[in-house]
Amino acid sequence: MTRGHSVLQVPVPELDGFVRGRTAHYDPAYLSADPDLVHAHVTVLGPFLPEVDDDAATQVARVAASVPPFAFTLQRMSTFPDGIIHLLPDPADGFRQLTDGLCAAFPACRPYEGRFEPEPHLTLDLTSPSVSETSTRGALSLPVSCHADRVDLVWYEPGRCRRLRSWPLGVGAGS
Repeated sequence: MTRGHSVLQVPVPELDGFVRGRTAHYDPAYLSADPDLVHAHVTVLGPFLPEVDDDAATQVARVAASVPPFAFTLQRMSTFPDGIIHLLPDPADGFRQLTDGLCAAFPACRPYEGRFEPEPHLTLDLTSPSVSETSTRGALSLPVSCHADRVDLVWYEPGRCRRLRSWPLGVGAGS
């Protein structure tokens, strides 16, 4: 039985069509019907808490409020050793500020369970005999200009993926 988990992420609607298509190809059970969930994202802390109470929500809102909305560009593509093709945001400072603030507020939630050093990125695809950085780049129109304006709390579980909450960047408590 697969258990779900939550993630704090910055949505990137500019690439949602592409990422939804790849999610449908690889993991259709993770393709959400929730119209508020943007599949294309940059993770700022995951996994996160299994349940978010009012105190935790206040802490997330405080961290989100401490980082003003920011623009970034996605153009530089790379591949992790495990074959994950991704885009690196430029600049990445806003994502790092969010991750650092959230890690300080929630020290028990280690990014990627401590397996990897957090590097802001947007996952695109997985290498295979038919998928490479070159083929992925050819399927996209790069660079992509983006704007980060919120942090979403998203629940990932087969057949039950959905956005749970959202907090705006640079302003008071979120929705």
